[in-house]
Amino acid sequence: MEYFNNRKEKKGSVKNEASGRNGKGQGLCPVSQLCGGCQMLDLEYEKQLRLKQKQVEELLKGLCPVKSIIGMENPFHYRNKVHAVFSQDRRGNTVSGIYQENSHIVVPVDKCMIEDEKADEIIVTIRGMLKSFKIRPYNEDTGYGLLRHVLVRRGFQTGEIMVVLVTASPVFPSKHNFVKALREKHPEITTIIQNINSRGTSMVLGEREQVLYGKGYIVDELCGCRFRISSRSFYQVNPVQTERLYGKALELAGLTGKETVVDAYCGIGTIGIIASRHAGRVIGVELNQDAVKDAISNGKLNGTKNIQFYCNDAGRFLVNMAARGEKADIVIMDPPRSGSTEAFMSSIGKMGAEKVVYVSCNPETLARDLRFMKKLGYKAVEGWAVDMFPATAHVETVCLLSRIK
Repeated sequence: MEYFNNRKEKKGSVKNEASGRNGKGQGLCPVSQLCGGCQMLDLEYEKQLRLKQKQVEELLKGLCPVKSIIGMENPFHYRNKVHAVFSQDRRGNTVSGIYQENSHIVVPVDKCMIEDEKADEIIVTIRGMLKSFKIRPYNEDTGYGLLRHVLVRRGFQTGEIMVVLVTASPVFPSKHNFVKALREKHPEITTIIQNINSRGTSMVLGEREQVLYGKGYIVDELCGCRFRISSRSFYQVNPVQTERLYGKALELAGLTGKETVVDAYCGIGTIGIIASRHAGRVIGVELNQDAVKDAISNGKLNGTKNIQFYCNDAGRFLVNMAARGEKADIVIMDPPRSGSTEAFMSSIGKMGAEKVVYVSCNPETLARDLRFMKKLGYKAVEGWAVDMFPATAHVETVCLLSRIK
């Protein structure tokens, strides 16, 4: 996270405190220093929480009072989405794991302390099957080989499991036998998809895909609602903390059943559908077409009648709403790490929204946006840090803004 990357003294202190937590100079993960994904893995969890609390408090100082951080009871194996890149080592052996930080060097990983254990197990099984099926991992330098990545998504409540095999070519020899063998080893898998990515980019998923087994998506439950999740859908990777995050967001919104709510950057419609049970009307806006399709399906899946989804840039959509003189009582916004735009935030003021609930995955851009919202006449009432990503330097924040009368 930028907070640590831009402040070397902070990053250094975290690493110094984290090293040798077990008293023997050994960390919880043998490759954590190479991977770079879990900067705080070997730091006691209470210390992790204190660091993140302090980070948010410092960034929002003078802007918003920050309540006590919401942590996890069990901060391990929380990621329900696991991605592994496949490659070969110098001896020609197939390896799977994670790109080393800021490189394309593959760090072999069999088990990860923050990933779903069943997902890791499935990935190891797939790696072991490749030789007997004469499937070679893709080589970025030569362009030869077939399997580039494997993506596994698991429903936290339903237990449904999706496996996505990302190949460099649509030609997948013996794919039906491969799928059959994989299902025999892991009957808990509910759907298998082949995604074709022939591009020479760092993007994991390509645009084309075909369902090899099952329905092509999984369904999970969150805050009492059911959600359809496809291979390319954005869905929070920590469902336990997501329920707490969304619960706090809706608590801050204080819905009475009469309000018109805009759910900006709505993804597959999770928070908007959950909010629709307590609001008069909800409008969801998302730029990703696949996510909007899932959102519409999710609305039908939950029998929601008072929500509409639109495929559009959230900023442009709100600007047009404001230009047409349309009103919204509450705006729930969950922008990307880069934060929101001044045009989007200005349109909130033009519509006269009484409350804004800002969900942020980057407290630095949140602080910047709160300063701009203050100029528009919105006061930040309170903020809550939520530890969505234990063992990493990332922290989520939800903040309530109220229009100054």
